[in-house]
Amino acid sequence: MRSSVTGTSRGRALGALTLLVATTLLAGCSSAGTAGTEADGSGGDTPVKVGLVYSRSGPLAAYGKQYEEGFKAGLAYATHGTNKAGGHPIEVTEQDDAGDPAKAVAAAKTLIGKGHRIIAGTTDSGVALQMAPLAAQNKVLYLNGDAATDALTGVNDYTFRSGRQSYQDILTVSAQLGAARGKKVTVLAQNSAFGQANVAAVKDVLGKKGATVGSVLAPPSATDLTPFARQVKAGGPDLVFVAWAGATAPALWTALNQQGVLDAAKVVTGLAGTASYPVFGSGAAKISFLAHYFPGAGANPVEQAMLDGITEAGGTPDLFSPDGFTAAQMIVRAVESGSATDTSAMVDALEGWTFDGPKGRQQIRAEDHALLQPMFTARLRGTGADARPEVIDTVPMASVAPPVRKTAG
Repeated sequence: MRSSVTGTSRGRALGALTLLVATTLLAGCSSAGTAGTEADGSGGDTPVKVGLVYSRSGPLAAYGKQYEEGFKAGLAYATHGTNKAGGHPIEVTEQDDAGDPAKAVAAAKTLIGKGHRIIAGTTDSGVALQMAPLAAQNKVLYLNGDAATDALTGVNDYTFRSGRQSYQDILTVSAQLGAARGKKVTVLAQNSAFGQANVAAVKDVLGKKGATVGSVLAPPSATDLTPFARQVKAGGPDLVFVAWAGATAPALWTALNQQGVLDAAKVVTGLAGTASYPVFGSGAAKISFLAHYFPGAGANPVEQAMLDGITEAGGTPDLFSPDGFTAAQMIVRAVESGSATDTSAMVDALEGWTFDGPKGRQQIRAEDHALLQPMFTARLRGTGADARPEVIDTVPMASVAPPVRKTAG
């Protein structure tokens, strides 16, 4: 990555799980929303054109909506309601990619052709992997949204992320296991690309810490999931990590509860949006959750500003609201402390920046643009429509920092 405005030296150390990196890269500590002077000397009335390309429709439309509502609240917060950064009006153009990489790339190319220097909002990982090279080719700032693929970290100089990545999820699982050496971990998933990727990630993290990692993989078409629950219990694991998606989730959690898996081992899974809470049924209280976010988890003034901004606009805060809010903070920072027109100056302004977001203290790692951030462990109280999450612990950003990835340039 380019040298930052602080001149801090940047090593390329690729040691496993650089857990203390956040304490060594405090390259910038101002908060978004503070007044700034345009660094490139251009007129203060030069508009900053931002393209928001996200899933307004398609299978991830609910997530796209959360991002978009968070973005609007974040822009109001970071600009103090002026919709300006460093005196520059921010003009936002929204485009629906419907979760289709081809549509996303076409929309981004059109926006870039019309002078948009910042593209943000990706909801789907497959889309994000196509957008990142486009940013490098055109030298525009690209702020990935909800897409969690680890492959975006360090992919090029122009790509940043405003949400978490999968490796941070698995490190949060590790925090719940405690000392891993000698422990037995079973990953229960569907035999799909998604499931296999989770098995690989758990082996990479917990296996390297001394745990024995195995898996039980069910065909995606399976509807009777009792045999797989029995197989998990028979293995006698200390921890079961469930990575499951789709309509069979209620049947899976019912089977795990009925077969005694939830009582025999610590069972951990990711906490999705509020609509998913009833899925866990009567066994919900027995499950440990890793959480990227849920409303109330951050418990800080920035989060409260986000919650108020979204609800006052008629929206509903949820899982990916902070990703949009953070993206808006990053855009204001890039313009106020960097430039309205010079992408390189925007990049320099963001690299190493430490700031307060809805989840708490966050940092953009200078070497590879990973967004270091706290994660949460949680439990559900109540069942069905009455289920509500509460924080068990906040895992500091240094404890869930993914390994540094070398940028491709």
